[in-house]
Amino acid sequence: MKEITGDLVAKGMKLGFVVSRFNSIFTEELLKGAQDAAVRHGVAEEDMWVVRVPGANEIPLAAKKLAASGTVDAIVALGAVIDGATDHAMLINTSVARALCQIGLDAGLPVLNGIVCAHNLDQAVERSGSKAGNKGFDTVCAAIEAVNVLRQL
Repeated sequence: MKEITGDLVAKGMKLGFVVSRFNSIFTEELLKGAQDAAVRHGVAEEDMWVVRVPGANEIPLAAKKLAASGTVDAIVALGAVIDGATDHAMLINTSVARALCQIGLDAGLPVLNGIVCAHNLDQAVERSGSKAGNKGFDTVCAAIEAVNVLRQL
């Protein structure tokens, strides 16, 4: 029986980060965590692309263009969407999550969702580098592992 499993060795890997500027107090921390994870696992700084977009809703289009460019092995989407008084956050989160999945399937490369979907500011703080960790860091680790799995298939 052959079992395929990924590891966290990322030497020579190229990663793209598509980052929302909206809620930048959180997204910049997510990006720092993502870059930290990438460097710790062997990605060279010159092998990281950072693409900034206005908000979470613009992430999928930039991710699709980046995927089509063939310059990266994986894409990590980073943003922060916080619930308000309407259903707007839910609509954004749902449409962006679906789009990112489809982009990954169409492009044949990992496109990971590192967007913090929080009910309130405290939850956003917790997931952007506070006591609940940094979703950017965690998402990059998952991206590295996914790339290594796909390389074995």
